[in-house]
Amino acid sequence: MNLLAFNVPTNISLPALLLDVNAFDENCQMIAHKANGKTIRIATKSIRSVPVLRQILASNSVYIGLMSFSPKEAIFLAEKGFEDILLGYPCWDSSALQQIARLNRDGNQIISMVDSIEHIEHLAKISNETNGVFYLCIDIDMSTTFGSLHFGVRRSPINTEEGIVQIAKKIKENPQLKLLGVMGYEAQIAGVGDKLPSQQLKNQVVSLLKKRSIHNIYQRRKRLVEILEKEGMPIQFVNGGGTGSLHTTSQDNTVTELTAGSGFYAPLLFDYYRDFHYQPSLFFALQIVRKPTNNIYTCLGGGYIASGPHGKDKVPQPVYPPGGKLLPFEGAGEVQTPVYYENETLEIGDAIIFRAAKAGEICERFGEIVCLENNQVVETFSTYRGEGQCFL
Repeated sequence: MNLLAFNVPTNISLPALLLDVNAFDENCQMIAHKANGKTIRIATKSIRSVPVLRQILASNSVYIGLMSFSPKEAIFLAEKGFEDILLGYPCWDSSALQQIARLNRDGNQIISMVDSIEHIEHLAKISNETNGVFYLCIDIDMSTTFGSLHFGVRRSPINTEEGIVQIAKKIKENPQLKLLGVMGYEAQIAGVGDKLPSQQLKNQVVSLLKKRSIHNIYQRRKRLVEILEKEGMPIQFVNGGGTGSLHTTSQDNTVTELTAGSGFYAPLLFDYYRDFHYQPSLFFALQIVRKPTNNIYTCLGGGYIASGPHGKDKVPQPVYPPGGKLLPFEGAGEVQTPVYYENETLEIGDAIIFRAAKAGEICERFGEIVCLENNQVVETFSTYRGEGQCFL
């Protein structure tokens, strides 16, 4: 979207979530281009809209399958006709897992994530009770350690040969559990920016740690996959990466498929990476409802703060008209957000355009996504919320 010529159509009710169709389409092709012959699974937590998921899948043949974030969401997507759904995280919800076991028995493929004996025993019990089937993916730890520094996130405990052999043997005990794949998410590469403003030293350290981690990641993933094969458990896929690590994960010969999500919308946090750049495509518009002073314009709503460690980088920012700044003692508020402009004349009823810090989370605050092309509404897409769904 050309922000220099951005105008919110007057027939849009504000607040509104806006998708720049041209930028979104460009991102779909840019991400596909990085696949290096592998397929790409779409991370639904970063999208949270069934029509948008369909648009991505239709945009390029490289996009095959979904990675969902909750068992009830996976069931919802299967009922919508999506196939090959990988649950990106372990779950314990017995009721939802019973549904998944039955759906799989009847021909669906929803793959559950495991990283412990407890997970496997729980799924085995449910499969026996329902006469159902569970397809499994083992989540292996891709974090790296430098002395006392843990570089990565706290996900799977499986990072040794003994750990994955123990898991493999446990899966073998139940014929209704079928191992299909392995996932190794290198969060320290994909999820950590290394071009943060005013943090030059931190950026240099993070960039160095990323480079030193990559070889370790390749070697560990290869070794653990080879061990599974030696245990007589060949797998169909090895999943890796996220949008932030496509450029490195796609070069790993062990990996057969990649995952991407946030890059399609390109939120603010993606401005802080050195090695790639996508077009911002998802925005939200707030309406000015009061003018407490000549230079401050207060909008209705706006407190859409992203998850993760608290900081300024998790706060939405005004982007159009350019030059807007949040007030340091108010920020983006629950029901009102004041924006300061030094050289801008706006009126009550005008719109200010913002970008959110992260991708899919903002969709939880809106029932629909208004699709714009050349400042004209061309379509509206329902979000999960617009379909009455709330999964986490």
